[in-house]
Amino acid sequence: MDRRVVITGLGVVSGFGVGADALWSGLCDGRTCLGPITRFDAAGFATRLAAQLPDNFAAKDFVPKSYRKATKVMARDSEIAVAAARACVEDARLITRGTEGENIATTYPASRLGCQIGAGLIAAETDEMTAAMATAAGDDGRFSLRTWGGEGGQGMEALTPLWLLKYLPNMLACHVTIIHGAEGPSNTITCAEASALLSIGESMRVIQRGAADACFSGGCESRLNVMGLLRWSLAGMLAPTGDETDGSRIVRPYDAAAAGGLLGEGGGILMLEEERAASARGARAYAHLAGFGAGQSDPDYRDGERDEGMRFAIENALEDAGVNASQVDAVVPMASGVPRLDAAEAGALRAVLGDHLSRVPLVTLSPHVGNCNAGHAGVQAAVGAMCLREQRLPARLHAGRPSGGLDAGARGAVAANLNCVLVCTGSLGGQNAAAVLTRA
Repeated sequence: MDRRVVITGLGVVSGFGVGADALWSGLCDGRTCLGPITRFDAAGFATRLAAQLPDNFAAKDFVPKSYRKATKVMARDSEIAVAAARACVEDARLITRGTEGENIATTYPASRLGCQIGAGLIAAETDEMTAAMATAAGDDGRFSLRTWGGEGGQGMEALTPLWLLKYLPNMLACHVTIIHGAEGPSNTITCAEASALLSIGESMRVIQRGAADACFSGGCESRLNVMGLLRWSLAGMLAPTGDETDGSRIVRPYDAAAAGGLLGEGGGILMLEEERAASARGARAYAHLAGFGAGQSDPDYRDGERDEGMRFAIENALEDAGVNASQVDAVVPMASGVPRLDAAEAGALRAVLGDHLSRVPLVTLSPHVGNCNAGHAGVQAAVGAMCLREQRLPARLHAGRPSGGLDAGARGAVAANLNCVLVCTGSLGGQNAAAVLTRA
């Protein structure tokens, strides 16, 4: 296909704040956002550390004045998405329908601007749900499904009529498309940690086949709520934190003795554009999105099959980009800190890159920002693009010892000659995705 795709804008929301510069500065300085959870009382959980957004984060600061009323029906995930999209538009120097001002001509017609955003299964806010459930008691004082169903106007009727609209996964893309007037192809992908990178691949194909000239693409999620933390605790993904207050000492990617990972909230939305269209408007390109691949693994991780799904994704991405394994200069992997996931990921990388893997630096983000779930690969892709533009690798935090000769241990930020960066991620459900970014 002759419609090449470039990355022209980065919109990142993380514990470091809003914007790619805030993230990049935090990473290069070797800081972490993993600290005590304060968004709710986590005292009853074994895991009490996570990477939270700054306390002053508010969605109303990132939407037009005319749209601020809609923030009242946004779940946390949607709030993160609209902030990331706003940062992305500003970084790409685009004019959209969401740009403040009168009679401003947009950069692209609405029909040529698409939106593919990865999302998770959004958890209901505890106070909102429990307040309604408390009204659904039966004669014995216990919760009653019959009462919850509406007898006497109680239970479910206590929820606001627009309650469901907060928690549909496609609401992230919905709000972004409405605000910015993106009326081209739109999609929502819900495949856990692979969601954002799968969405980026979808946007790439949309642009390549000529259905749009630019796309919002990436993912966002927050599991920092009672239900989200409970789900991940029961899935065995989270490390007990005890009295530790520095989560970077707990999250140790590729360390077989690590206790598990920690959650973060945030994500990344990138602006992808057709290269000639971007060049015509004088846009700055961070990187080319040169190749994409996907693969499916057994979600039970039996008999090394998970390695195969990730291997397929990486091989497909390299082939799509026309790049050999020996040309990969750096890898931005999921690196969750969960030993069984990390071992499978490392096995797939080793199967594709061979002996070259020991000479390839890994950019590990989870000790800095936690696992942002459906938004994590969006952050990964943004960091990969920043590495190429800055010709620099950010610092790495690691309180343990990576196994298998991987270049993933602690070190400071360093200058590097980078022409090709591989971004890859697995997921709890077995979906895998990989993308190849090359120097613009």
